[in-house]
Amino acid sequence: MKCAVELRIPDIIHSQGGRPVTLALTASRIPSPSPETAYLARIMGLLARKTVFSAHQEGGETLYSLTPSSRWLLQGAGHLSLAPLVLLADHQTTVSPWHNLRDCIKDGGSIAFQIAHGCGYWDMESKNPEFNRTFRDAMACTDKFVMKAVVDAYKDGFERVGSLADVRGGTGSIVAEIVRLYPHIKGINFDRPHVVAAAPSHGGVSCRGDMFEAIPSADAVFMKVREPSTYEGINHPALGLLSKDGDGRSPERR
Repeated sequence: MKCAVELRIPDIIHSQGGRPVTLALTASRIPSPSPETAYLARIMGLLARKTVFSAHQEGGETLYSLTPSSRWLLQGAGHLSLAPLVLLADHQTTVSPWHNLRDCIKDGGSIAFQIAHGCGYWDMESKNPEFNRTFRDAMACTDKFVMKAVVDAYKDGFERVGSLADVRGGTGSIVAEIVRLYPHIKGINFDRPHVVAAAPSHGGVSCRGDMFEAIPSADAVFMKVREPSTYEGINHPALGLLSKDGDGRSPERR
């Protein structure tokens, strides 16, 4: 699925107006001088069996279409997309800890992420810009999904809040949306220094850090929390398995 997202195959199919497309047409839209159609056929066949795409025969050719599942992987403007979560879940940095489960069991108390990378999650995020961007994009993706439900359910509460701090706020999109809907609120996007330094500017929102040092004073604190599963020590957002650093904080705990 990561391969399909990286090649933007759902977008290629979608660009044809919703009609089924051939493997040859799909390959021709991939930005490569000579895409390997045999490998592409295997990938498309597998994803069709998993109902990510649909496939049927017509005139001796296999035609592929989007399904409800693959529509969630569209990355064009105007689409609410799960593609950033797929890229994080299947990122090499995220997947590597799975190969250390044996050592976690044998050595008791070991943390899979630290075994795989020699450092904690937060350290990896701060020193690896490419992984940091992937993580931020995925968190911004989840923010879009939760915000409408949060605002609809808690609208009376926001009317009584004068200042709001979003702890582990990332790009600041959540607190910015709340401030947009409730302009009387003074928003604070609070994270780590390297995160807030790269966050875009939002009207009515100030950026601060470091969240591991202190929490800013505000009428209310906003935190998005995912409870850790039974399998502590692994980070795989698609399955809800969280990686913990030595300080006991989960990377998704906001």
